[in-house]
Amino acid sequence: MSAKKDAIVNIGGMLGVRDDALAEKIRVELIRTEGFVTYGGLAGRDLGAIAQGLHEVLDEAYLAYRFAASAYLARKLEQAGLPVVKPAAAHAVYVDAGAALPHLAPDDLPGQSLACALYLAGGVRTCEIGNLSFGPGERRRQLVRFAEPRRVYTQSHIDYVGAIGAEVAAVATRLPAMRILAEPPSLRHFSAAMAPATPFPDLGP
Repeated sequence: MSAKKDAIVNIGGMLGVRDDALAEKIRVELIRTEGFVTYGGLAGRDLGAIAQGLHEVLDEAYLAYRFAASAYLARKLEQAGLPVVKPAAAHAVYVDAGAALPHLAPDDLPGQSLACALYLAGGVRTCEIGNLSFGPGERRRQLVRFAEPRRVYTQSHIDYVGAIGAEVAAVATRLPAMRILAEPPSLRHFSAAMAPATPFPDLGP
């Protein structure tokens, strides 16, 4: 579990397993790489923030607000003309980039193309979840994740994202394939060098 997403903090997380032998291997590796099992490399203030965050994040009114905010973003993106995966999650809304960019094959990385277009059009930062993240050749959905930081965005921010989504949706069938120029041996979606196969259509102010 990423505590940054689910405990309203800026760092940290948790790992739970049911296998005692595996848990012991993880404890040993943790000591070697991060710190003892009681703090895992985190400062005391961060552990305290996680404890408080977990308390607050389980408040039913707060959770209802989170679901409502995601549902609102999903409606805005759908009204913009982007195919939204339903139901919306509490932490993010997912757009089906494969459906939005049907002219691109999975290995053309439609999710990355859509994510780049959103950034070029209005600085909207999203994340590809598809063949760039998980590797080529597989038949999987090509998604773009619109994550919602907790206690940050206002309704006007969401309306802005929807407006940028509409601009991009209008040119979606002209968005280019993305090509990988260089990539690390693992986790390539974090640091691969990429370029569009053809220029992006005119986007942005």
